[in-house]
Amino acid sequence: MPRIELDHASVTVPVSGGEQTILEPTTLTLTEQRIGLVGANGSGKSTLARLVNGLVTPSSGRVLVDGVDVARDGAAVRRRVGFCFTDPAAQLVMPTCVEDVELSLRRSVRDAKERRRQALEVLDRYGLAAQAELSVHSLSGGQRQLLALAGVLATDPAILVADEPTTLLDLANTRRVGEVLLGLPQQLVLVTHDLDLARRCDRVLVVERARVRFDGPADAAIADYLSTVPS
Repeated sequence: MPRIELDHASVTVPVSGGEQTILEPTTLTLTEQRIGLVGANGSGKSTLARLVNGLVTPSSGRVLVDGVDVARDGAAVRRRVGFCFTDPAAQLVMPTCVEDVELSLRRSVRDAKERRRQALEVLDRYGLAAQAELSVHSLSGGQRQLLALAGVLATDPAILVADEPTTLLDLANTRRVGEVLLGLPQQLVLVTHDLDLARRCDRVLVVERARVRFDGPADAAIADYLSTVPS
């Protein structure tokens, strides 16, 4: 299983008149297969998750993925760490489903026919074979999120970071996408407000006011989180 290390990693951003800390110095070692991050909006959980693949770089301290420093060799880290956004529109850029997956494979598969074959195979794996030639804009919300996942997973990353991937979905599609995510062989770092999904993780971090306030087994972490939520 991959090893994610945060060594006193913190994140600050400039604001009028000074700086604002959006993640206090954090030291963690993450080796579990399914890691959940829960907390209120603006708590810093997405910032923590984005440190893992270099979408955010630490202002101090460092982040390592299998010993590789994210700030020093971001390209190498991003080959190992895939990222799925809340809104699949941030990732789907090609006209049709198969073309979008082909785009993900363009560097690893040079031959066009083989790239098309592999893209179709990936779509079939995620239940999208019938939509291969359809416009990405014709898909349902759940299908778009599955396509975004398919594009990221086509390159077989060792780690997948998913930032609130079910927030925009209805209940049926939340369950469908959740089953895909929790069934992956990859290490999963899942930022979520869906406590049912978080309960199925091996370890859950509760993030509050730019710091990790609780870190432990899912049931204990969620109980801690719920204790801070106004009734």
